[in-house]
Amino acid sequence: MSDQWDCENSETIVARLQEQLMQAQKMTAIGELAGTTTHEFNNLLMTIINYAKLGLRHTDDETRTKSFDKILTAANRAAKVTGTILGMARNRKPGFEPTQLKPIIEDALVLLEREMNKYRISVETEWNDVPEIMADGNQIQQILINLLINARQAMPNGGKVNVKLNFDPVSDMVTLLVRDNGTGIPQEKLPHIFDMFYTTKTGPDASGKGGTGLGLAACRNIVESHSGKIRVNSTVGKGTAFTIMFPAHHSVAVPVLTGESPSNIFSESILLR
Repeated sequence: MSDQWDCENSETIVARLQEQLMQAQKMTAIGELAGTTTHEFNNLLMTIINYAKLGLRHTDDETRTKSFDKILTAANRAAKVTGTILGMARNRKPGFEPTQLKPIIEDALVLLEREMNKYRISVETEWNDVPEIMADGNQIQQILINLLINARQAMPNGGKVNVKLNFDPVSDMVTLLVRDNGTGIPQEKLPHIFDMFYTTKTGPDASGKGGTGLGLAACRNIVESHSGKIRVNSTVGKGTAFTIMFPAHHSVAVPVLTGESPSNIFSESILLR
């Protein structure tokens, strides 16, 4: 009886520690983004101030209309940035709920837009019609930010990131692809990249991000908690592609199109080497 209690107590402690680690990862991501968003917000304020001064100096309608348009655009952008990071800092809602991935991805791209531009990274997106998934929105956004920052760090001289949403009706899975054309990961290191505290980096980069060995481990844990799969393909000198698959959520039951049961389809985590 005592051994059983000790086992259950240990499992409770491990679950609590994992939850605390996830929260620490989220706050780390917010902290890393704070510098980027602060600089961007300051630039937006300067735009608003400068065009307000321009409008005050000139009384003609054309100049004032242009100034008002620029002020409105900058203010809307500032509201979007602050609203997105506040949404990440707060829990959207505890637990899982039917979630569309596209708005979450777009929010992550808003937060990282200035950083991507600074390092000459272009982002190409492809949105296909996909069903909802059952998800914790904050955790999904955390995955996106980790993968996008990793992609940016893999392209020190600039490059391109592809983000694609797709749906496979055969497996009934929603697929999220994040691909870069960066330095790639050596084959001998691929089996370890999801291990806790394992990193291919020597430490944080010039922006202070990365090097802890926690980012991809957190991504894997989040994906598995969503009954999903994550896999990676990488070639040195050509780039890396992360593919994440989540079970689709339907408001009405749909037949499984393969011979496997849903539990067999959704329960495994795949790492392609």
